[in-house]
Amino acid sequence: MDGDPAAAVDDIAGRVGAGGLLPPGRAVVVLLSGGRDSVCLLDLAVLLAGREVVSALHVNYGLREGESEADAEHCARIAEQLGVEIEVERARPPDEAGNLQAWARDVRYAAGARIAAARGARLAAGHTASDQVETILYRLAASPGRRPLLGMHDERGLLVRPLLRAGLTREETAQWCRARGLAWSEDATNEDDRYARGRVRAGLLPALRAVHPAAEANVLRTAELLRDEAAVLDVVVDTALVGRDRVALDHLAELPAALARLVVRRLAEDATGAFCARAPARLDDVLALGVAGTLDLGDGARAVVEAGVLRFERTPPLPGSRLDR
Repeated sequence: MDGDPAAAVDDIAGRVGAGGLLPPGRAVVVLLSGGRDSVCLLDLAVLLAGREVVSALHVNYGLREGESEADAEHCARIAEQLGVEIEVERARPPDEAGNLQAWARDVRYAAGARIAAARGARLAAGHTASDQVETILYRLAASPGRRPLLGMHDERGLLVRPLLRAGLTREETAQWCRARGLAWSEDATNEDDRYARGRVRAGLLPALRAVHPAAEANVLRTAELLRDEAAVLDVVVDTALVGRDRVALDHLAELPAALARLVVRRLAEDATGAFCARAPARLDDVLALGVAGTLDLGDGARAVVEAGVLRFERTPPLPGSRLDR
């Protein structure tokens, strides 16, 4: 957004305020990394919700030698500048952490949810429309099906994403910070092509912009349309199940294949309380169970057929595993 900085600030504040996720007087804990997006979010939270109900959480993972401590100190300075309380949590990855970015995300949200729940607050993350585009493109490449194209929710449980609901871009959060005199830190790993998101940001997005200048806007609009259509599909699945947590295998086989896959996914996810992305692809295997049988579908879901009726349960832990203790 070009032009008068003051007008840009008013526009951004108006859009985020209109989103309703930072209402006046509603307690909120802001996840503060020190980057432009989270700094912008913390400032907006103070402005819209009120300083007295806003606090910040920074998680120091110790993954970048020297820089991690510098980020924590920077976040403390930002919190002091804005007059809000900040809590800094330290975490160290276990030896078997595997995907470090996924581990860090889980740690961050778990800590945030714990603190927000204890304070009767909501948890706010600084994801923007730019992050949404990157997320959708990554999931499109990494996961089959419709759900990956829906993107991140702007509100789910305690977690809210006010900048995402307002449609703010990464460029706009930088403009906000400059206009408000707020410094931010840059995490070099965001552009590192060793990580999938870095490859999407540095390679894929520029390529798509070269194909069409409105590529990012088109991705976002597609996700919005798919979310609307997903609501319709949920109603169709509800109708097919008629409130039951099981379905006759003969009836499942008579449904259109697309609807049958959605029914399998719904039953698996209701039983496990988690996403079961692999379940729909196993429809033929489930139908082959016949009158009776069991089948583990992955993601912790087990299909059970008894007297020709399909239900789902959690897959029992392997004997001797940590979950079995």
